[in-house]
Amino acid sequence: MRSDGWARRFLRTWREDYIYQTLVSSAVSFGCTALFALYNGSLYLSYGSLWHGSMGICYLLLVVIRGMVLLTEKRNRTRPGMEQHRCRCRTFLISAGLLLTLDLALILPISMMAVLDKPVSIGLSPAIAMAAYTTWKITMASIHIGRQRRRPSGNILVAELRTVNFIDALVAILTLQNTLIMVKRTTAGENDMLPVCAASSGVIYIMIVAITIRMLQRGLKQAAIPAR
Repeated sequence: MRSDGWARRFLRTWREDYIYQTLVSSAVSFGCTALFALYNGSLYLSYGSLWHGSMGICYLLLVVIRGMVLLTEKRNRTRPGMEQHRCRCRTFLISAGLLLTLDLALILPISMMAVLDKPVSIGLSPAIAMAAYTTWKITMASIHIGRQRRRPSGNILVAELRTVNFIDALVAILTLQNTLIMVKRTTAGENDMLPVCAASSGVIYIMIVAITIRMLQRGLKQAAIPAR
């Protein structure tokens, strides 16, 4: 009975509280991203794959950013309003700096993909799983970004989490692209793939940088507004 009551309260809060929904989904993404960081790190240690090592660093940065935001919101429960605003602004500035570092860290793996410098070979099953995960991630991130624009929460960190989720989805697309290249590890037709791979990687990277700068601009404007 108690578990049923908890489940009903959770579902009701999930439907009605947008901020709560964002924090819970980000906590789940935190766990998934940590697994990706460990996975890429293990491939780097096992095979010396520079691509997987650099992607492991990128996923680790995403883990740190989400962890900082979630920890700040958890601690804010016992803080007064003005202190909450100051802590959110401080966390936003630090995490935004880490997000800019992530953009720089992506240059290496993207440049490797652009010239089809493939790391280790994998089978078809991981590629299919990665495709399904990427499709789900980009769909949910797009839905929540649209919802954030229609119904701004007023919480600078919630808005940042939604932006980070979308950037994470774009990084997943880059990972999927590289995974598919690794599956088709044949020399025939590789040169034909080079322009397409370079162009798609460049477009996605430009989107990531543009989204980061836009988030930083909006966040700085919101941080300048005193808390009520």
